Amino acid sequence: MTRPLFIVGDRLRLSTHNTMAYRQLARRVWTRSVKDVRCSPPPASRFSPASIHRCTPVQQPRSPLLTLSRPLSLTPHYRVCFNVQDTEDFTERVINSSLPVLVDFHAQWCGPCKILGPRLEKAVAKQQGRVAMAKVDIDDHTDLAIEYGVSAVPTVIAMRDGHVIDQFVGIKDEDQLDSFVGKLIG
Repeated sequence: MTRPLFIVGDRLRLSTHNTMAYRQLARRVWTRSVKDVRCSPPPASRFSPASIHRCTPVQQPRSPLLTLSRPLSLTPHYRVCFNVQDTEDFTERVINSSLPVLVDFHAQWCGPCKILGPRLEKAVAKQQGRVAMAKVDIDDHTDLAIEYGVSAVPTVIAMRDGHVIDQFVGIKDEDQLDSFVGKLIG
């Protein structure tokens, strides 16, 4: 069912029996979406670049729904985890890195890899930028997996200055991961 439209002046209007419902709906949407901004009324002339009206923020008390339940943390979050794109990327970001790097060899189909990955990211984040973490998908980068002797996943290799320092295969708990990362730094 289409509603009849009428052109009045330079405005398009719906038939009169639906006009009030649409006005109420438009008023609700307008007041909810523009609650914190008050605009000067638009000019009576047609649109032109000179007729754009300016909006100024209004200092109104915020609604209880918009207030934060707890203060935001102002401590910096160190995120030094990245996915290796190709062999050149691995050489540039892992072997030539000034930071020690944990290399996580994983696969999408590997269940233990999905458990270990977030634990490793958490252990690296605790070091506040002193360690980087490279993620290598063995299905995409088989050549890197062969080069570093990865025969099972998850395999984690600790590298410093382009040399392998330590490695492990399988899942570790958070305390063991923290000590593994600590050995890499110290």
